[in-house]
Amino acid sequence: MAKLNIKPLADRVLVEAAPAEQKTAGGLIIPDTAKEKPQRGKVVAVGNGKPDEPMTVKVGDSVLYGKYSGTEITVEGKEYLIMRESDIFAIV
Repeated sequence: MAKLNIKPLADRVLVEAAPAEQKTAGGLIIPDTAKEKPQRGKVVAVGNGKPDEPMTVKVGDSVLYGKYSGTEITVEGKEYLIMRESDIFAIV
């Protein structure tokens, strides 16, 4: 993975979303229009936290986050989400 020149501020985290499921458990192909946005991803950058709230996630963590969490950004043709650490539900 190329080094990103993005440093999230304060309690923000940059997440690379996992790809959307291509097939159902039964093997049916899911068309693009019906694919659910993934709610899982990998942390690629973290801010320094706030003075009274240190960061608990770190680069490389696989995380679960809310369906409508974060703001989508594109860097060098790749899509990422930037969100507050509080939008992350769990490290998996």
